[in-house]
Amino acid sequence: MMKGTTVLLTNDDGIDAPGLDALATAAERIFDEVWIVAPAEQASQIGHRVTTDEPLRAVEHGTRRFSVAGTPADCSRVALKHLLPREPDWVFSGVNHGGNLGRHDFAISGTVAAVREAAFHGVRGVAFSHYLRRDRDMRWEAVATEVARVFSRIADEELDSGEFWNVNFPHVGPQERSPDVVFCEQERQPLEVIFEPSDCGGLHYRGRYHERPREADTDVAVCFGGDIAVSRVTI
Repeated sequence: MMKGTTVLLTNDDGIDAPGLDALATAAERIFDEVWIVAPAEQASQIGHRVTTDEPLRAVEHGTRRFSVAGTPADCSRVALKHLLPREPDWVFSGVNHGGNLGRHDFAISGTVAAVREAAFHGVRGVAFSHYLRRDRDMRWEAVATEVARVFSRIADEELDSGEFWNVNFPHVGPQERSPDVVFCEQERQPLEVIFEPSDCGGLHYRGRYHERPREADTDVAVCFGGDIAVSRVTI
């Protein structure tokens, strides 16, 4: 445990998300003090949207646990500038129910935006996400263990101003090998974007995430190959 340290946890899947519980389980093994400030409802794929034209309501759900009726970036702002008595040592976001791989996801993700907002304020952070395979169940206890393992590898790494970590876990089966922790660059190629006409005259998005293009040794290739992709990124 890192004595005398504080972490802020948030996400974009909402205050009741199992990924947030897994993150809290890991954080309680590492930090003396854990705060949770997360969206009241699911707020995925909204990027770095913030709320400035209407009040933000924070609701307490127990000791050092709050929901905010806003975006992930709002949660970081409200926590850092209003709720926490002092600046935390780290901000963790996630564990997102789905990957945030490559520079395309990086721009869209609410999970990433929460940590990016912390980086704007000079606070170190990690965005944790979990690639999903629909033919496999989630094992959140195992994810909590992997969060702690990855953080042990990066906790003492120096981050320059504006830098933070983006971590993506593969969806491995219970009988598969334990994934390696691989430091890698983000994939630069965009997501596959396909639209099909609907019966009502609109368009349905039909992109296939698992078939997205990838270069060798980038985060997409690493994660899809069964290892944990860890990328140092910057605002």
